[in-house]
Amino acid sequence: MLTGKQKRYLRSQAHHLDAIFQIGKGGLNDQLVRHINEAIELRELMKVSVLNNCSEEPKQLGAELAEAAEAELVQVIGRTIILYKESREHKQIELP
Repeated sequence: MLTGKQKRYLRSQAHHLDAIFQIGKGGLNDQLVRHINEAIELRELMKVSVLNNCSEEPKQLGAELAEAAEAELVQVIGRTIILYKESREHKQIELP
């Protein structure tokens, strides 16, 4: 579980990142979760964009995605989800 200070730090780091994945009208599926798991292991911090044609709410998708990817939900702002998961082999971010 992340503290408030850690979440603020991660939000500042994620500000300059571009969204890597997009969730569209197909919603969340196993294949997307698998790809996100692989990418977040390399990057630790990532943004996921929820497209306008997606019928689910971004906050709900963020919670489901964080649980499925075993990651921490840093923030959902608008239609953008920010996730963090500490990497085992490619550690880059040192939390305060």
